Amino acid sequence: MKTLFGEPFVGKAGKLMDKAFIGLGIKREEVYIANIVKCRPPQNRNPESDEAMACINYLRSQVILVKPKIIILLGSVALKNILGNEYGITASRGKWVEKNGILYMPTWHPAALLRDEAKKIDFWKDLKEVKNRLSNM
Repeated sequence: MKTLFGEPFVGKAGKLMDKAFIGLGIKREEVYIANIVKCRPPQNRNPESDEAMACINYLRSQVILVKPKIIILLGSVALKNILGNEYGITASRGKWVEKNGILYMPTWHPAALLRDEAKKIDFWKDLKEVKNRLSNM
């Protein structure tokens, strides 16, 4: 068994995300995936605000180095920590947000799709929208 350290989205949610990428003709190596926190909180719980704040400058440095045109925000934790607490995932998903020259597409976290399969349709639409936007840049 291969042990992975520090690679995001390697469990069931990651496999689901990989299937979506494959369906869109995107190789995982073509995207840069980063987490809000750089180490997983105990019991795989959502990070608390102080944990996220401890890592936010590292994440900002990653964004500066990668220079993305588009960032997909997977779930509420990413959305709130990047765009602010005034955003909610249910109201924001599927809607473009521009901030500091970067386009953001909030969508469901892949783990949410495992709990509610109906969300897969929205997730797929959002990823297709991102791919279309990238194709026209």
